[in-house]
Amino acid sequence: MTGTREPEALPSTVAGTTVHELVIKKSRFIARAVHVASVAEADAVVAAVRKEFWDARHSCVALVVGTHADQQRSSDDGEPSGTAGIPMLEVLRHRNMTDVVTVVTRYFGGILLGAGGLVRAYSSAVSETLDRAPIVRRALLDEVLVDVPHAEAGRIEHVLRDWVTHHDAVLDDVAYASSVTFTLLVPARSRAALDTTLATASAGTLEALHVGTRVADLP
Repeated sequence: MTGTREPEALPSTVAGTTVHELVIKKSRFIARAVHVASVAEADAVVAAVRKEFWDARHSCVALVVGTHADQQRSSDDGEPSGTAGIPMLEVLRHRNMTDVVTVVTRYFGGILLGAGGLVRAYSSAVSETLDRAPIVRRALLDEVLVDVPHAEAGRIEHVLRDWVTHHDAVLDDVAYASSVTFTLLVPARSRAALDTTLATASAGTLEALHVGTRVADLP
């Protein structure tokens, strides 16, 4: 039975790497947000940043990874406890982000900011960097397969590529064997619409086979 529920919304992530710099009372804050798939990848990013900015006083860290933001870590890296890593992490939590590591490197400018000033500086550095980063929405979608004869594959592919752009769906894969198999990730509420589109495009000969659910990056 085709469902009508809304797709399960998941924490968003970022694409690639975004770097942003701000200066507060002569201290330079160089912030970056990087997409990562694991804690190990995040640790590698942090190590590379600390190597690049070896002469900086601090490179503070907040990271969140996992489909449901399951793993979270932060580090003040020598700043007073609670003034850097946790405020950075709170920004990621507030924005419902995952699979991202943020590193903020500080070059001290000679003027003390105080605990409140540090909290504002580090949280602002992360917020402003995320404002500039490409954000990728995610959802738990139904995975469906559509098997198409080779003679019809080009035409049906065109139909499917057009259809996904209007239904928050993804054409994930095209596999060629004895027939052509299209793998789509589709909101459950849109599966009936997909069945109608396929029936119309194939005089009722094609249908989508539901095989499970998967996390998908949405367009």
